[in-house]
Amino acid sequence: MQLTVWTYEGPPHVGAMRVATGMEGLHYVLHAPQGDTYADLLFTMIERRDRRPPVTYTTFSARDLGGDTAELFKTAAQGAYDRFKPQAMIVGASCTGSLIQDDPGGLAQALNLPIPVVTVDLPAYQRKENWGAAETFYQLVRAIAGPFAPPPGVPRAPRAAGTRPSCNLLGPTALGFRHRDDITEITSLLARLGIDVNVTAPMGATPVDLARLGEADFNVILYPEIAGQAAAWLQRTFGQPSTKTVPIGVCATREFIEEVAKLAGIDASATLAASSTRLPWYSRSVDSTYLTSKRVFIFGDATHAVAAARIASDELGFKVVGLGTYSREFGREIREAAKKYGIEPLITDDYLEVEAQVAALQPELVLGTQMERHIAKRLGIPCAVISAPVHVQDFPARYAPQMGFEGANVIFDTWVHPLMMGLEEHLLAMFKDDFEFKDGASPSHLGTGHAVADQPSQRVESVRALDATSEIAATWAADAEKELHKIPFFVRGKARRNTERFANENGVATITIETLYDAKAHFAR
Repeated sequence: MQLTVWTYEGPPHVGAMRVATGMEGLHYVLHAPQGDTYADLLFTMIERRDRRPPVTYTTFSARDLGGDTAELFKTAAQGAYDRFKPQAMIVGASCTGSLIQDDPGGLAQALNLPIPVVTVDLPAYQRKENWGAAETFYQLVRAIAGPFAPPPGVPRAPRAAGTRPSCNLLGPTALGFRHRDDITEITSLLARLGIDVNVTAPMGATPVDLARLGEADFNVILYPEIAGQAAAWLQRTFGQPSTKTVPIGVCATREFIEEVAKLAGIDASATLAASSTRLPWYSRSVDSTYLTSKRVFIFGDATHAVAAARIASDELGFKVVGLGTYSREFGREIREAAKKYGIEPLITDDYLEVEAQVAALQPELVLGTQMERHIAKRLGIPCAVISAPVHVQDFPARYAPQMGFEGANVIFDTWVHPLMMGLEEHLLAMFKDDFEFKDGASPSHLGTGHAVADQPSQRVESVRALDATSEIAATWAADAEKELHKIPFFVRGKARRNTERFANENGVATITIETLYDAKAHFAR
């Protein structure tokens, strides 16, 4: 175990909470000490849910350890059933609760409750949040849909003539990155194809709905980290095939449409012809040509990171210089994706390694999680969030999917606007000597009485402080400093460091304009 200030994933029982909170009619009884109730805040404060998660904690304290903690769990489980009357219940222990080895599953079965009780035995010190969510969903599906499975070896009956094809949407949970809006977007897309959604799970489903999973013709895996294991079991048990393409980006969405059309046995040509998204034209238009070959670093869960790399490279013309994930279970997928871009993947759950990689690569855009947002801010690099973990601002009130054609529009706006703001700031710096843009003048559109924002050069200082590898001995001449400010701020930090490094290596005490351009020529080779 590693002590850290930030973590990409919580313990596995938080993953189980995400499944329980996303569903309806399911209750989670968690054998945990008083301090573990902090997890409620993830849903009420960050996701801004209007009610607490459906979780009952035993909340044992130190003095309870000398008594009968098993009886404490049984009392909590019985009380949860009496109060909430759920359709089903899951039981388990948190990291600390697992240490006292009270066997929540056995204790709950001894109560003989008149509902399904599913034990989720999560190895708290070997696994993490996404694995916990996947294991919980798998155990629920197996326990509730299993009794309705056909006998082994019995082939799946063909769909009745005249019946519309149907599918299950698998993977969305509470606290997921834009899961709510992705469901809406993909459900609408499938409806245009003439495909009904049988069950969406876990989010929005009840235990009774899980019993109907086997009725669908196929499964759509929206988030493999959560749904992959359950979908594999459904394929073995019910003979339901699953999609392989995650519809994030224009190209992936079109491939997804073709894939589901093949599974459903329908013609998708009309839907493909009528598809509408602005990303392809915007990425080719005159005001976007300056985006070509921008160097981008990508980090997040495996699904969003791989999708983001494809969009960045194939649809926006960026150059992927870094790609990584904290999802060690999906390391193979990240390695295969990294080969396409000729780079080494970064597979780690240590944010300090990620920060060191970003500082070394000096990309012009970072696409990552909430942690990379902080890292990029410290380094003075534009950033957009593409993956959990996220903070409250990434659960917007507006409709903002990541999947489908509308998701492609949202992605374009989210990724490109940080770079556009950099261009605007660069233009303001270029024309600051004009009478309307002189130093000390406040922005005209704000009127009077507004303080002038800090000059971009001041923000560079924080970047310089992070560059521990260079010992700056040279000083900048005034005309060279002025020339440096003509460089866009989002690459100015790199230009400054390269010039200072060149000066130090060549024994230059004072950096002049000539030194600046000599350094540029040197590093451009």
